[in-house]
Amino acid sequence: MTLQLGDVVPDFTQDSSEGPIHFYEWMEGKWAVLFSHPADYTPVCTTELGMAAKLKPEFDQRNVKIIALSVDGAESHQGWIGDINETQNTTLNYPILADADRKVSDLYGMVHPNANPNITVRTVFVIDPDKKLRLSMTYPPSTGRNFDEILRVIDSLQLTDNYKVATPVNWQDGQDCVVVPSIPTEQAREQFPKGVTEIKPYLRMTPQPNK
Repeated sequence: MTLQLGDVVPDFTQDSSEGPIHFYEWMEGKWAVLFSHPADYTPVCTTELGMAAKLKPEFDQRNVKIIALSVDGAESHQGWIGDINETQNTTLNYPILADADRKVSDLYGMVHPNANPNITVRTVFVIDPDKKLRLSMTYPPSTGRNFDEILRVIDSLQLTDNYKVATPVNWQDGQDCVVVPSIPTEQAREQFPKGVTEIKPYLRMTPQPNK
């Protein structure tokens, strides 16, 4: 299955390190980040899951739940979690799906046969409360993800959902935003009382509206 931005992601029920999870119910009307891992007891994944655990308070602040996936079983996950906690100086605080039958991996297109038919690639899905896919990123198994970038994109998505702005290159929370092209400049000056700087008729900047 190929998921595209704006698609409603499929529901599933699967075992996990915290017991069976019915995905839609587990989301509880929140945003979700679902990220897959090639296998348990692999070095890059160990660092990633540890970092995600450390950053969970940042995800919580953004109303985002996080959930990992590996194609090993729940019993294997428990042993690996001990290694993650020990080596990454953290305590894992979110579930890892035990996708031994690759049900979720196949449903979400996480297995790329030309990369390696036996493991999942490092895929990230950001899903909004309406169950729509808002971001997908796929890394090769050899490259660890940048979780700061995932948080940055979530900040952008949540901001631009509520205000008629877009975020420019390398934007960080608190920096100036782009006024969307559909708003005429005069209307933009009324809509954004902090000011609008017209660089070109199609390139207008304004301070971040919710700061």
